[in-house]
Amino acid sequence: MLALRPRAIAIPRARTSSRIVLAARLRYYSVVANAPIPNKTKVWSSADEAVKDVKSGDIILSGGFGLCGIPETLISAMTRRPEVKNLTAISNNAGAGDHGLVKLIKSGQLDKVMISYLGGNKYLESAYLNGEVGIELVPQGTLVARLHAHASGEPALYTPTGANTAVETGGIPIRYNPGGMKAGVMIPGNKKEARVFNGRRFILEPAIAGDVAFVHAWKADEVGNLVFRYTANNYNGVMARNAKLTIVEAEEIVPVGSLSPNAIHVPGVYVDRIVKATEPKSIEVTKLAPSKDEQAKVATPGESSDKATKDWRHRIAKRAAREIGDGFYVNLGVGIPTLIPEHLNPSVKVWLESENGILGMGPYPTPDQVDPDIINAGKETTTLLPGASCFDSAESFNMIRGGHMDVTCLGAMQVSQAGDIANFMIPGKLVKGIGGAMDLVSNPDKTKVIVTMQHVAKDGAPKVVKECSLPLTGARAVSLIVTDMAVFQVDRAAGTLLLTDIAEGVSLDELRAKTAADFEVSSHVATF
Repeated sequence: MLALRPRAIAIPRARTSSRIVLAARLRYYSVVANAPIPNKTKVWSSADEAVKDVKSGDIILSGGFGLCGIPETLISAMTRRPEVKNLTAISNNAGAGDHGLVKLIKSGQLDKVMISYLGGNKYLESAYLNGEVGIELVPQGTLVARLHAHASGEPALYTPTGANTAVETGGIPIRYNPGGMKAGVMIPGNKKEARVFNGRRFILEPAIAGDVAFVHAWKADEVGNLVFRYTANNYNGVMARNAKLTIVEAEEIVPVGSLSPNAIHVPGVYVDRIVKATEPKSIEVTKLAPSKDEQAKVATPGESSDKATKDWRHRIAKRAAREIGDGFYVNLGVGIPTLIPEHLNPSVKVWLESENGILGMGPYPTPDQVDPDIINAGKETTTLLPGASCFDSAESFNMIRGGHMDVTCLGAMQVSQAGDIANFMIPGKLVKGIGGAMDLVSNPDKTKVIVTMQHVAKDGAPKVVKECSLPLTGARAVSLIVTDMAVFQVDRAAGTLLLTDIAEGVSLDELRAKTAADFEVSSHVATF
């Protein structure tokens, strides 16, 4: 039904008179007063029917982060179509255990995956190293940006992420020949064009186009408007906007008009098919606080010192905590960085960002607070503080690449005296994946990058080196190195190190023997 409504237009004050002259003109135009539901429904009876048009060779976009927000119902339906093969899947990661895209790898339907992180997916890691499947590793923020570019009608984008690394040179093989690394490379990595803007190096990344998107939503109405829940937003929204055919599994399918227009994350124009989600949600890593009292407890200086004395990891975290000020926006990587909040001065309050879509991350939950839709970047259960916000992966990495974090702390396998960092793979042996690390170190002039790590590797090899021998995560990115033996300030421009702190019980001679880089010694070296 159409209605006619008048529009009034005000004429500004006339310059030749102090009087205000107003005129009104009626312009009639049409608006939709009540929009009926189209006869063609987007709601399908089953996932098996909804995926029936997926064909061999298609590129499938699969939402989710870890096991949070993955379209498990749609993936399971695809495994019941074993005749569909040679698929390429694009996602943050390929699942874990028997959940997620790993199902399609085990069924022999996936030929290649484009992901940012393998993590503990040993099955996929082994298949890649043996030449059984192709993996194109893409930085997490670059992956979502390339998906967003195609959804926006843009052919490519420039990004600082991955500049001066194997991502730029194409040095990470996509696929080995059958037999693995010793048999040679079947498909090499893709070399990228680079340009310098305002003194910074950027690489040109092509947009990614999907044939089919598998999306998990909390709520969908009958015309395809979608609402996501907490960190289950992640990649789901951008993938829904990208593909030629978008299929959504929703926990709740509601009538038109049930969703507030203010609450909708994805408008229905992007959605083609909707089915009911039937697979249960899974949690990859359940981490718990012993009790609400323990959860809310703030460590005293004495407790912090006691932990630092007994555990080298806490010694590093305690020293790194001194670099973080009140009100800072901070991203903490997995491992040692997650211990830093325990050692902050009680007067220091910070906002923790998790790159899967949280600003204002809280402590681990108590058993009754566990929620599969609230996880951190380590795929662990977490909580949200008052004032927290949740958002998708595109928003998250815009704030990271844009330099809106004050500090980022992360681990490393090697750091050079110029501040180069390597932390994501050992060629032919270990493939952890890039994850969000390259994005996190991509704007070191605005975001201080602190590395926390042991001083030597398990085999005794120094990890602070003159030049990194492992593939770089970022070049001239690190400003401070905190190890269990020492603290070094990094002059990224000059490529030099300055020793500022040394651990109790460590001599300067021992430190030099276990450091494969040149360094100067401050006139006043503190102990920690």
